[in-house]
Amino acid sequence: MDTQISYILAIESSCDDTACAVLKNDKVLSNVVAGQEIHEKYGGVVPELASRAHQSHIVPVITQALKQAGIKKEQLNAISFTRGPGLMGSLLVGTSFAKSLALALNIPLIDVHHMHGHILAHFIDNDGQEKPSFPFLAITISGGHTQIVKVADYHDMEVIGTTQDDAIGEAFDKSGKLLGLGYPAGPQIDKLATSGDPLKFPFPIPKAPDLNYSFSGFKTAVLYFVQREVKKQPDFITNNLNDICASIQHTLIKILFQKIEKAVQQTGIKTVAIGGGVSANSGIRSQLNSYKEKGWNVFIPPFEYTTDNAAMIGISAYHKYKKGYSA
Repeated sequence: MDTQISYILAIESSCDDTACAVLKNDKVLSNVVAGQEIHEKYGGVVPELASRAHQSHIVPVITQALKQAGIKKEQLNAISFTRGPGLMGSLLVGTSFAKSLALALNIPLIDVHHMHGHILAHFIDNDGQEKPSFPFLAITISGGHTQIVKVADYHDMEVIGTTQDDAIGEAFDKSGKLLGLGYPAGPQIDKLATSGDPLKFPFPIPKAPDLNYSFSGFKTAVLYFVQREVKKQPDFITNNLNDICASIQHTLIKILFQKIEKAVQQTGIKTVAIGGGVSANSGIRSQLNSYKEKGWNVFIPPFEYTTDNAAMIGISAYHKYKKGYSA
C-alpha cells in the first residue's frame, strides 16, 4: 500500500472538541475542529453537555472536512476514530458515527488510541519538516495526561513514566482557577508569565518515584500560598498576578524536565518529542529547545496539532492502514 494513494477520514471526539480531518497518505487535506464554549461558565468540561454538543456538531464538521479536502466520501479508503481514552459519552458519538459510515461505504474501520495520535502527529507531512527517528522519547502533556513514552516504532510504544495523580494541564488550570482566571487557565498563565518574575515565589517540587510525576501536592501548595497571602493582603493576587503566574509556570516546567532529563540519562535516547495540549506552552517549548545545546534532537509540533484534533488520529490510522489493520 506504500505506493498507493490512500484517503483516510479521521474523527476525534474524546473530550469537548468535535474534529474531523481528511488525509491523503500522510498529508493533511483538511483539519476541522468545532469547540464548545458552553463549558467556560462551569470552569471545566461537563460530560453530558459535551456529548450533546458532539451530536449536533459531527455531521457539519465531517461535511466541511470533506468539502475542504475536495473529495467525495466515495473516494475514502478508510474511516478512523478515537477509541479512547476520553469521556465515554463523547467517545460514543464519534465511534458510532465512524462505524456507521465505514459500514455504509464498505471500507475498513481503524481505531486509534488518543495519546498515540498526539505522539504520531510528528509524522504528518508538514512541508518537508524533519520527523523524529526511532527510537525516541515522547512526552505527552495535556489536561488528562502526563507521560514519558519510549517509542520504538509507529506501533511499539512503552510508557516508562506517568503521573500518579493529576496531569500537568490540570495543575495549570486549577492553579489559575485559584487566581480567578477563567477556563482554560493554562494559556492565560502562559501569557501573564511572560511579564512576571519566575523566581519571585518559590513553590515545592513534589517527589515521585522513578520517572513518574505527581502534581496534586503542587496544587495544594498553591492553594495554601494564595490563602495565606490573601489573608495578609486582600489585593495580593491583583498586585502580584504576573509574578505568581511566572512562578507557577517556572515550577511546573522544572517538575516536568527533571524527569525528562532522567529519562534521557537512563535510556540514552536524546531524541525527544512533545505532544498534547500543554505542548503549546511557550515556556515548555523554549525550555525544550534549550536542550539542543546538550546534543538533544527536539521535536515540537505545530500549534494546530497540539490540542485535540483529528489530523493526529488520521496519521496514526494511516500507518495502521499500511500494515493492513482493520478494527
